[in-house]
Amino acid sequence: MAHPRVTALALVAVAGVTTSLGYAPVEQPLFTLLGVALYIVVCASTLVASSSRRFMLLVGVLYAVSFMAPLIWWMNAVSHGAYATLVFAEVVLMAPLALSLRWASRRRLWPLWGSAVWVTFEALRSSFPFSGFPWGRLAHATVDTPFAAFTRYIGPAATSAVVFLAAACVASLVLHRTRRAIAISIAAFVALASVGALLPTGLASPAGTREVALIQGDVPGPAGTWPRGEIFRMHLQATARLAADIQAGIRPQPDFVIWPENGMDIDPHADPAAAAALTQMVKDVGAPILVGGILDGPTPTTAYNAGFVWTEQGEEDRYIKRNLVPYGEYVPFMQVIGNLVPQFDREIPRDMLPGDQPGDLAIAGITLGDAICWDVAYDSAIRDVINNGAQILTVQTSNASFTGTSQPDQQWQISRLRAIETGRYILVPSTNGISGIADAHGKTLVKAPIHQPAIISMKVSLADGTTLGVRIGKWLEWLLIAATAAAMAATVVHKRQIKRSQR
Repeated sequence: MAHPRVTALALVAVAGVTTSLGYAPVEQPLFTLLGVALYIVVCASTLVASSSRRFMLLVGVLYAVSFMAPLIWWMNAVSHGAYATLVFAEVVLMAPLALSLRWASRRRLWPLWGSAVWVTFEALRSSFPFSGFPWGRLAHATVDTPFAAFTRYIGPAATSAVVFLAAACVASLVLHRTRRAIAISIAAFVALASVGALLPTGLASPAGTREVALIQGDVPGPAGTWPRGEIFRMHLQATARLAADIQAGIRPQPDFVIWPENGMDIDPHADPAAAAALTQMVKDVGAPILVGGILDGPTPTTAYNAGFVWTEQGEEDRYIKRNLVPYGEYVPFMQVIGNLVPQFDREIPRDMLPGDQPGDLAIAGITLGDAICWDVAYDSAIRDVINNGAQILTVQTSNASFTGTSQPDQQWQISRLRAIETGRYILVPSTNGISGIADAHGKTLVKAPIHQPAIISMKVSLADGTTLGVRIGKWLEWLLIAATAAAMAATVVHKRQIKRSQR
């Protein structure tokens, strides 16, 4: 018969893997709920709760590995070293969660304290190290469930807290088997799900419509193998087909066109021929183009990942990506690491520099909120453009490095959740997929075929209201973090006072 601690560790591993199944490619949110519930049960069980801190940390490490390793398996497309490093970083940040959940389970109203603890750890790993990695938040697995609507009213962080509360209700059925406890747990779970199902979603104050066109130009081969200018050429070709369709009456005249991230791999400000070709394309389609391109930085070893509005007069507005990917778009400690890993010197010859302004852009008489790729996972990137008047959202992205993995699908989950949160349509052009449009209910309206050139044309609705979730989401997150910190500090002080009194 297995030792009870071995059984506990096995259950923790199952809990972690099960939690990951709510995200793409499986996308079964019920599993995430059950995985978190099982983790709560193990951390609060008599055997584990009475164990040493070292064993609790082992529990935390095992859960983090079994959750994050399958969730971000797609990072192997970059390199096995990048995958291992990212998993290790997440494990270090998540391991103490087990200790914190044990602490929460010993308090009155423990589900509330547990939800605050969970949100605190999500916030920690979403901001550290460097710019953090806000992937795998519980809220992200709520798309297509009644819980997704909460994001519109309380924001993503507090929605994660609600999901934890629902999981705690399930866990309580195992931990507390009295009739009263079971009745309360079932009633609380039904109440949470029912409230979510009844909360309305949709446009936050409709403000008219616009005709848009998204361009997916595709890529000529594996990431990083194509010659300079080839991606630009392919997106020009796809946009030329759009222009021909407009002239033939096959497609409607768009108010504006959007290219994906890295759709232009030549800086038009430094290359007159590229600028002329882009300007001619604007004339051909009869509309401004929001281009995703790599622009030269202030030095030969730096660059910008930018979205810029191009008209017949040239560039008229610009957003520089704020949330850059370490070891993907820039290399921290390059002088040391570049010698140890020559691959970085070859594949990232120039460090991207982050922007410091939100992505609210003026185009075709409206304000468009631009996020570039992983920006969409950061609450501040989305919140700031809405506060600056964005009437519709776009995520310019290039997932060519992750072709054949679940990363594009996970990003699409997050994008759809942002549509619900903000009460906005969201437009996602990608170099080779996933390109698509989702409405303010998070419903997928159209998706282009992947790994081939494609054009999406559609009339979309604008909004100019600000949802409650955008207004108060940040403050609710800070409230949960502050409550956790204050309560834990009070616990430490209380224990020290007891020790002093016993001397």
